[in-house]
Amino acid sequence: MRVTGQGHAAVVQIGGHDVSQDLSAYSLAHRAGDVPQMIIELSPRTMATAVFDGLAHVVIGNQPDPGPAAAAFLSAISPAELEKAALDRHDLMDGRPNELTRAMLALLREWALGQWGEPEPEDGQ
Repeated sequence: MRVTGQGHAAVVQIGGHDVSQDLSAYSLAHRAGDVPQMIIELSPRTMATAVFDGLAHVVIGNQPDPGPAAAAFLSAISPAELEKAALDRHDLMDGRPNELTRAMLALLREWALGQWGEPEPEDGQ
């Protein structure tokens, strides 16, 4: 995908085909540290079905390095709270080798996803 400007109009190309006339709208967003995202909306009367069909997720650029975000997240974790939470989570303890470490890693994954409480029982009780 390529977008270039010509005066007040933009030229949008997909695979070398100019699809500018086939779009009803497009938006381009870029936040610092993220890859740019472009959303295109096809016109209902488009004739470019041979160029593209359906939905696509196009990413241009490199994914940001997760290291700094992971380091900041881990720096905010209290070792005492992590250990207590892991030992209190009996659903994560199975008696196999390295169970405390595996429980801590499982908790860190949950916390990274914003899941802070006890898991809901699967049977709804």
